[in-house]
Amino acid sequence: MTERRPGAPASFFFPSNLHAQTSDALKSEHIPKATIKRLAMYVQVLETLKREGSQVVSSELLARTCSVNPSQIRKDLAYFGEFGVRGVGYHVQDLIYSIKHSLGVDRVWKCALVGVGNLGKALLRHQDFKFRGFDIVGAFDCDPFKIGEEISGLEVVCTRRLKDAVKELGIEIGLITTPVNRAQRAANFLIEAGVKGIINYSPAMLTVPPEIYVEYVDFFHHFYSVAFSITLDRHQDRLGETDERDEDD
Repeated sequence: MTERRPGAPASFFFPSNLHAQTSDALKSEHIPKATIKRLAMYVQVLETLKREGSQVVSSELLARTCSVNPSQIRKDLAYFGEFGVRGVGYHVQDLIYSIKHSLGVDRVWKCALVGVGNLGKALLRHQDFKFRGFDIVGAFDCDPFKIGEEISGLEVVCTRRLKDAVKELGIEIGLITTPVNRAQRAANFLIEAGVKGIINYSPAMLTVPPEIYVEYVDFFHHFYSVAFSITLDRHQDRLGETDERDEDD
């Protein structure tokens, strides 16, 4: 049985059990990290399309916008259920909901930030965290000159109070923005406090128990990638110029 959503094009129909098709039990427990990253990118693009007024998107347009193949999008989504209508595409709002539900980001995650330096302050002032479902509800530092400072409505408190805050506020994710030599100590505080996952913005490699999930965010990886791509292009251009000169000779 199908139904047409209010405001949707008359030619576009939706299964009445659309969300039921997105099973809570994943089709495979072995989902590549690259797939998860692409799904996050799909959500960003879909939310932009939604703001622009789009109700339906084809796999070709979504793929082109995300710089991937349409078959890759279908493969990524297939890990979580059945989506879209053949020959028509995806309903933007429903696909946003379904991906977020599958990734577990259709709710608010409480976060704590440890290390209120320049980067830490910038993240605390970044409004998109809360908009995307990650609410930084605590800011912590061991520097007595920073403790008591207020940033974006949050008072910086001593890291030793982290365990109480995690329990009281229901914090599950920790962000580390400390200098590299203090990152492991910050991780230890977060783990002892009971967080389940850590986003590490410092270049330090952390030692954590196997049940703690860690993601590393190193901006310089992206700088290296861009620099390499530019260097490779220039190298290929020089090779092309050399080949042309050889042909002229």
